[in-house]
Amino acid sequence: MTGSALKEKEQPMAQGEFDADVVVIGSGPGGYVAAIRAGQLGAKTICVEKEHLGGTCLNWGCVPSKAIIASVERLHNVNHANDLGLKSVKGEMDFDAMMARKEKIVVTQRQGIGSLFKKKGVNHVQGFAKFIDPHTIEVEKDGKTQRIRAKNFILAMGSSVIRLNIEGLNGSREDGVWTSDDAVTAPFVPKRMLILGGGAVGSEFSYVFQGLGSEVTLVEMMPNLLPLMDSELGAELAKVFERRGIKVKTSASLVKAERKGKAWVCHVQKGSDVEKIEVDVVLLGVGRKANTEGMNLEKIGVQMHRRGIQVVDDTLQTKVPHIYAIGDVTGRIQLAHVASAEGICAAQNIVLGANRKMDYKAVPNCVYTNPEVSSVGLTEEEAKVQGYDVAVGKFTFRWLARPMAMAEQDGFVKVVCDKKYGEVLGVHMIGAHVTDLIHEGVAAIKLEATVDVMVETIHAHPTMSEAVLEAFEDSVGHSIHKL
Repeated sequence: MTGSALKEKEQPMAQGEFDADVVVIGSGPGGYVAAIRAGQLGAKTICVEKEHLGGTCLNWGCVPSKAIIASVERLHNVNHANDLGLKSVKGEMDFDAMMARKEKIVVTQRQGIGSLFKKKGVNHVQGFAKFIDPHTIEVEKDGKTQRIRAKNFILAMGSSVIRLNIEGLNGSREDGVWTSDDAVTAPFVPKRMLILGGGAVGSEFSYVFQGLGSEVTLVEMMPNLLPLMDSELGAELAKVFERRGIKVKTSASLVKAERKGKAWVCHVQKGSDVEKIEVDVVLLGVGRKANTEGMNLEKIGVQMHRRGIQVVDDTLQTKVPHIYAIGDVTGRIQLAHVASAEGICAAQNIVLGANRKMDYKAVPNCVYTNPEVSSVGLTEEEAKVQGYDVAVGKFTFRWLARPMAMAEQDGFVKVVCDKKYGEVLGVHMIGAHVTDLIHEGVAAIKLEATVDVMVETIHAHPTMSEAVLEAFEDSVGHSIHKL
């Protein structure tokens, strides 16, 4: 449904025995968006949240981590001001002020969701929900319960971190064993850290704590950092990290840990070699589980799989026709913006009977290190496995005027295209501001654009986006500025 076609309606009363037309369980980026869209479409809507509005993303994930990253990035810029002809000034982070700023942003955003609920007519109920029957939930808060009956439900409970079973590593945050939740509310900057997991979470916290002064060792069991993205992106990020002093160990695993006073001695194995690394904090940056425990979902017929709730198809409907599931709780794509899109899709299917299916072909994936990393569509490896005759174009930011002027020359743009028809299959970037630049690639894949269309699209000069144009031109051997 387009913005012009969407008209907010005055919410009708749910008929008969129901308290609501739609009850959304969970208020993360999937749940609160789903609730607002259902309300906009005229459904009487309730959103049940067991803790804070905004869910994991707002309170312990995307938003607070990016606030901290922004502070570290500014510190880096200050300490490299001489690169731009400024007299060097030694920057120093006020850790408490940085964390207070982060918390203020979280609280402001949280209050914003509450205000949106009031404005859009969504009723917010706080507490933990469990099903009594397929149309009834019981919500418990501080020992008090209430029952809510609804025609339809959207399950949006999200996910939470899990602790890996590593020999000897038995401890809490106070013992120096942190999860990502602990890291984003860190009480201090450790002198030495081992971060397990070189995906988005581990890479981002490696950048943060190294920038704050920690000696960081990053351990990833796969051959490259960011193993779910194009292999060249992870390889390039590792090079930049190493230059900045982060010790990157790929194809390696943490097999055992031993307590030594207040420190941890970590046994990191790579091949047949085992290295002992002594650190003050071990940050577990891998592993999440769907939040489904204690909700009686299987009792009412909602089917589960190993990673979460089973949906029938891309309409997001479960095996119980009036119950839908979105976001991390399905175990599919654990990205906030995917959850939001799924929330809109589910709400429209329920209220309008739209039977719309999600399209996952053009989902951007972003990592907020410095340099940033972003990707959409097929990697070069995936495209070849799927049988495409692949044309690859690549262009480094180093040769362009704007990155040079900004002193942000690390990274490149890589595009993957089908030789036969010229269709854009994937776009992959590492460099400054690429989490914003990636949406040109998203639009290209969504609209099934061809290389001809992309190279004929005028890009402003001087900009970072010229690297995208040059990469597409390179895929057909026509890059003007490639040396």
